[in-house]
Order: sequence, then C-alpha cells, then structure tokens
Amino acid sequence: MEEKKAFRIWKFNIIDIIAVVLLLAVVVYGAVRILNRGGTIEVPTMEITYVVRVQNVATELYETSKANLPSPLMASGARLNGRIESVEMTPYLVLGPDGEWYEDPDHVNLYFTCTATVPQEEVMTTKVGEQEVRIGKTDYIMKSETGEFQNGPVIDVKR
Repeated sequence: MEEKKAFRIWKFNIIDIIAVVLLLAVVVYGAVRILNRGGTIEVPTMEITYVVRVQNVATELYETSKANLPSPLMASGARLNGRIESVEMTPYLVLGPDGEWYEDPDHVNLYFTCTATVPQEEVMTTKVGEQEVRIGKTDYIMKSETGEFQNGPVIDVKR
C-alpha cells in the first residue's frame, strides 16, 4: 500500500501539466526580455529631395501653399518623416480657338519641392510613407497639414 502512495506522488494530472507549462512560459519570456535589452536594430537612412508638379490649380492656392511652408508631409492622418520645403508657380497654358496658346489667368502649375528621410536598402524602392517616389510616377498624392494635391507627377528625384 505504501508503494501505491509513493507511486501516486509522482503521477501528474492535468493541473500539474498546466502549471509546468505556465512556469516554463514565464521563464522563457523573462529570458527573452533580458537578452533583448537594448538590442534595437538601426536601419541606415538617407535623405532624398523630389519635385511634384501639380497642374491646373486655382491661382490663389499658390499664395496659400507658400504661406504654410515648410510643412510636414502626412498620410492617413499621421506625420511622415518628410516635409514640403518650397513651392514655385508657372503659368497654365490653354489652347485658344485660333490655335494659339494663352495663359489662363485663373489657373497655374505648382512645383512642390519635398525632402524626406527614407530607409537605405539594397533594392532601392524609395517610399515616403506607403507611396513610391520615382520620376514619372503620375498618381502621387501629396498631403500636408493644410493642403492636399492629387495626381501630381514626380518630375525629379535626387538622393
């Protein structure tokens, strides 16, 4: 009878197994936390400058845009690691009935110069937020805290 009691002391039930699993999980979690202390990985970055052309916008948007610069770039309500540095204006031309080009007094073209810090990777896909920045991209959406311009082509990128 004493042999049965001794044997029963070493028999595990489901509660014992759960307790051992939880104890092991706590030990592993603590070890991981201690070993990863201060172990952040730093990704090398670089600064790019790019220009976005927005055509056929109301003339008054030039002064409004210029008054709010420099302005942080935004996407989905969050600030990005970049900003709109400057804006330049050129006339917007329309074709008249006589076949000649004329300046539209109510509309202009705007050229926004932006800078951004992006990750430097082996395969270079330059992204600001979730948007690719490359020459010729025609559907770039540029947002700041005070304005938004859509479908502007990226006309220049410098690394």
